[in-house]
Amino acid sequence: MIRGKEDDGDGSAPRFAAFISYSHADAEPAAKLQRQLERYKLPKNVVISGPDRERRLGAVFRDRDDLAAAPSLSDAINDALNASGALIIICSPDAKKSRWVNEEIALFRKLQPDLPILAALVRGLPEESFPDALTAGGVEPLAADLREEGDGWQLGFLKVVAGIAQLPLDALVQRDAQRRIRRVTGITLAALAAMLVMVVMTAFAISARNEAARQRASAEGLVEYMLTDLRTKLKGVGRLDVMDDVNQRAMEHYSRQGDLASLSADSLDRRARILHAMGEDDDRSGNLSAALAKFREAHRATAELLRQEPNNPDRIFAHAQSEYWVGQAAWRIRDRASTERHWQGYVAEARKLLERDPDKARANLEMGYALGNLCDLYLHENFNVAKAIDHCRRSIAFEKTALQHAPDRTEISIALANRYGWLADALLADKSYAEARKARLSEQAIIDGLVAKDPRNFELRFRQSWPLLGMATIALDNGNSQLAAIESARVIAAIKPLTIEEPRNNDVKRALARGHYSRAKAFAAFDKAKARMELAETRRLIKELEETQNQQQALAGFWKAIAELEQKLQGK
Repeated sequence: MIRGKEDDGDGSAPRFAAFISYSHADAEPAAKLQRQLERYKLPKNVVISGPDRERRLGAVFRDRDDLAAAPSLSDAINDALNASGALIIICSPDAKKSRWVNEEIALFRKLQPDLPILAALVRGLPEESFPDALTAGGVEPLAADLREEGDGWQLGFLKVVAGIAQLPLDALVQRDAQRRIRRVTGITLAALAAMLVMVVMTAFAISARNEAARQRASAEGLVEYMLTDLRTKLKGVGRLDVMDDVNQRAMEHYSRQGDLASLSADSLDRRARILHAMGEDDDRSGNLSAALAKFREAHRATAELLRQEPNNPDRIFAHAQSEYWVGQAAWRIRDRASTERHWQGYVAEARKLLERDPDKARANLEMGYALGNLCDLYLHENFNVAKAIDHCRRSIAFEKTALQHAPDRTEISIALANRYGWLADALLADKSYAEARKARLSEQAIIDGLVAKDPRNFELRFRQSWPLLGMATIALDNGNSQLAAIESARVIAAIKPLTIEEPRNNDVKRALARGHYSRAKAFAAFDKAKARMELAETRRLIKELEETQNQQQALAGFWKAIAELEQKLQGK
């Protein structure tokens, strides 16, 4: 035991490191603090000297749980306070109004005038949360602010420990930081071996029931690291194939979770983020049915989170992502009705986010995304060019605002480049060739600037080919075949090295096929022999795509365009 009065040896009174006084409204943080205090081990080099030199603080009395068989409330409180080395007050507006909390403070001061009284603020401001008895006589209490906007739970907890054990706070903070560094190092090393995910998952089945939640959070945290942070790094160097086995095992784990209502909010949120990441990988590799299944499962999770907290900006944002991805997956398999339904849902969530989210960069970016999707929808499905141009320009305005709020965020610059590309497509459909090329040049300038900052980034280097292909298309439509052939050659030169770096990336292979087809179409106007050579290469690439992905319907447009160009070359 760290402190407290000596036991008289007859075993009649328990001994406590501290007594926790709290209002019923604060039962949850009080119980949490009690558990952590009783489990906490002091650093070896700062153990308090005493007859047993114990490293644990010892038992902590919580007045609503530990009254057991005491003859009366007053006797039980008196005995416990008299045997406690410190008094901890869970401070909140409810505690300030509590008669019992104030009486327990006064009684402790009477019984133990030389021992500390520690204030643990969990809700409200100090002046509206500190009981009157705590500040009586102008006494300044030792306070730990456990609120997120204060010290935070971890630092506040260490302040409470330091107060109980009468130790310097720095010694405990350094020990806690060292422990966290060791933990992070271990997780990072473990992440290099994907099979450890299954080891952690297996631990769920063999863990004791009181350890189940902690084990699940640890495993899902590791899965989240591998499928978000590690995935981003692999994506940047063109090695997403490494994630295939991890994705499969993680999906097996989530498919066994069943009823989402039984999961905590943190588990649901993590589940949705991971499913989104896995769905993106499937979409990229051409496994469209698997991608749609994962996005729908993520949609189910974010819908449940939004049902629980309909005004929480983070929940709105998460469900907006689900609406987008389900719509995108439906678009890829040509399910237009589902695409429109979910993208309209995305617009609705983005509007709510714009009203409620204090992160103005995120809110404006999402509104730009949502309007950009409608631009694409109006252009390619409903073919309302005027509405498409209007939505693209509005999308660009929102994303420029987002970039003003966060100029260093690369994803906003990429989004803005995309919207310029979509605006160029809409202007091309309107036969506004000069404006369309101007939009493509704006797109190219943004991406070239990003590549200059990160020249090894695979995604950005691939993204450089898009404005080139767009300008080739503009030249073709405007009847400038010579310029179109030159622009198409630049597309092919930009993409070919990327197919060597990531041969399984079907988006890259599909873009290369478009480059060869565009060049074939340009040559058809003045060199039919070269046009046939480019068309043959286009055909070869499309056949490779069909062999590696089950989406003949999605590639049907390629075959139709090839057949039409072949007929033109044959003079039919």
